[in-house]
Amino acid sequence: MINKKVGSVQEALQGVEDSMTFMLGGFGLCGIPENSIAELVRLGVKNVSCISNNAGVDDFGLGLLLQNHQIKKMTSSYVGENDEFERQMLSGELEVELIPQGTLAERCRAAQGGFPAFYTPAGYGTEVAEGKETREFNGKMYVLEEAFKADFAFVKAWKGDEAGNLIFKGTARNFNPCMCGAAKITVAEVEELVPAGTLDPNHVHVPGIFVQRIFQGEKFEKRIEQRTVRKRD
Repeated sequence: MINKKVGSVQEALQGVEDSMTFMLGGFGLCGIPENSIAELVRLGVKNVSCISNNAGVDDFGLGLLLQNHQIKKMTSSYVGENDEFERQMLSGELEVELIPQGTLAERCRAAQGGFPAFYTPAGYGTEVAEGKETREFNGKMYVLEEAFKADFAFVKAWKGDEAGNLIFKGTARNFNPCMCGAAKITVAEVEELVPAGTLDPNHVHVPGIFVQRIFQGEKFEKRIEQRTVRKRD
């Protein structure tokens, strides 16, 4: 059995350099790789491109990298919760590629499966399709979208074993599974790391073949992006 376990986040992020492209799992602040992001901030890597559904909030998640001006380009689907993102985008400091959410997921899955590109109807006839190949299938027009190319994918799971098998919990599953194996190196941080053979194979969401490095995170703040409560009677 190949052991994918590394002793720390520092060891997990060995090889990270300036100008690389990173995938980061999560939806809002749910299921984001908090420890890996904190280490990217500490390392101070610059001019990086990030592929993530959103850009965190001003003082947490990818917002921390934006505050330090470490991100050159963001490829995202939704970015409405980050004022610093908006400022950098409107000022021209940050290059931004906004794409439909399903296309974002499928470009990850295409990279994961080794497919160079795929056709989708999403975005046809809009700015999303400008400069891209289009083709008709069964009377409907489709846009050709290319798979992502990334150096590292950083994902967060609830539980994993030393062989890299992962189990996600609830909505934290989101974009994490389709980013596993979609980059040259996938780094998984987990809340609980157990010996290989401990997990029920029927409960595993992502097999270890898609993960190169796994470690147990030291701290998970798990912030709630929009706290909504009912009014008291």
